[in-house]
Amino acid sequence: MSSDTLTLWAPRMLSVLRIIAALVFMVHGTQKILGLPPMEQPPPIASLPGVAGILELVGGALLVVGLFTRPVAFVLSGLMAAAYFIAHAPRSFFPVENGGDAAILYCFIFLYLVFAGPGPWSVDALRGAKGPQE
Repeated sequence: MSSDTLTLWAPRMLSVLRIIAALVFMVHGTQKILGLPPMEQPPPIASLPGVAGILELVGGALLVVGLFTRPVAFVLSGLMAAAYFIAHAPRSFFPVENGGDAAILYCFIFLYLVFAGPGPWSVDALRGAKGPQE
């Protein structure tokens, strides 16, 4: 495959990254808020994990469709940074030991989306929201 072909597909793969990351992320919210998949003890809505669940569900859904991508990704990146330092880092310095691998990856994927935008397969693109290269 030529580098021209890879470059041509880069914006589309940005959309794929956004959609897949958001779908996997959103499941954390559906579990906390909707009980799907079921969890042993769902958090109260008015708790820190409950608020995180709402942000995961609603923010994840907005990112899946690519609506308000940059501000939503900014908020979710911050959520994941806070989640890492509140829930994971106190357990151990090493992410492999404290279970914070996913939080770190989500934080930086979402931070990347703040700068890169949603890609062409998004509601933002249909609305004509401008990205850094447009």
